[in-house]
Amino acid sequence: MTDLARLVQALPKAELHLHLEGSLEPELMFELARRNGIAIPYDSVEAIRAAYDFSNLQDFLDIYYVGMNVLVTEADFFDLTWAYLSRVHDENVRHVEVFFDPQGHTDRGIPFETVLNGISRALDKAEADWGLTSRLILCFLRHLSEEAAIETLEMAKPHLDRIHGVGLDSSELGNPPSKFQRVFEAAGALGLKRVAHAGEEGPPAYVHEALDLLKVDRIDHGNRALEDGTLVARLGREQMTLTVCPLSNLRLCGIKRLEDHPLKRMLALGLRATVNSDDPAYFGGYVNDNYIRTAAAIDLTADEIIELAKNSFRGSFLAQDEIARRLAEIDAVVETAG
Repeated sequence: MTDLARLVQALPKAELHLHLEGSLEPELMFELARRNGIAIPYDSVEAIRAAYDFSNLQDFLDIYYVGMNVLVTEADFFDLTWAYLSRVHDENVRHVEVFFDPQGHTDRGIPFETVLNGISRALDKAEADWGLTSRLILCFLRHLSEEAAIETLEMAKPHLDRIHGVGLDSSELGNPPSKFQRVFEAAGALGLKRVAHAGEEGPPAYVHEALDLLKVDRIDHGNRALEDGTLVARLGREQMTLTVCPLSNLRLCGIKRLEDHPLKRMLALGLRATVNSDDPAYFGGYVNDNYIRTAAAIDLTADEIIELAKNSFRGSFLAQDEIARRLAEIDAVVETAG
């Protein structure tokens, strides 16, 4: 293990941009397909892995939705979530704020409660067993209508003790944040945190809309914000967290090489950037892989890696005293290592 890898492993971290359905590893997809008698267009785990070759976001989403079909029972959603939590627990992740896409399941006839109960049971077990805390964020699929999103929010209302926020994901181009202004206003009125994917493939204008119309507490991705100097200044001034996903950007061809990633520039501009894995089963790396490979590619310093780990807690929805405690844990690790 390199010194860089040792530092990343040693640092307590939070992950703020993770799609649970995107953590469905080929082995589990194949197992659940057999368990539930679901036909998938692959005859082996190797065939599934071979299909993970994307040229853009839509190519990825096409296979992502195929994978969703194998998730049927509460046990399936527990197994999916537990597999992810077990992996990141081993990577010294102490807090996660994870997305789930209920519309991808309820539209298949899977009850909302089946999805939520399986996920929640795994999150609760991780906290009881390991002290790994979590927040759960319900995402609206932006290629569907706002009316469908409003219906999903209604389904969630009896369960707001377990749902902490709403998000906006799926096909970004042609589906601007403004399309979902009413449902985000309704979510805010319920006391839910608000986040949105913006500036991944969409233009800086989408980031402006997410801030001004959806009143988001956090921007997911946000890479293309760098094209707008006024927007960059605002994001820095407001200390708006960006949940950056380097290996995702590479696999979806947002950048040609990892060496081209703007993460180091974001830090230099004073932006509160964080490192996350997005859909790790599909993009070839969990959170530590994203730290290690990106740091090597763009020559991040130890201080920059430490700042990214601290930002992961600063940008979280934990209470301020808990954030302070987590930052002190990082300082203690750094002092010991030094």
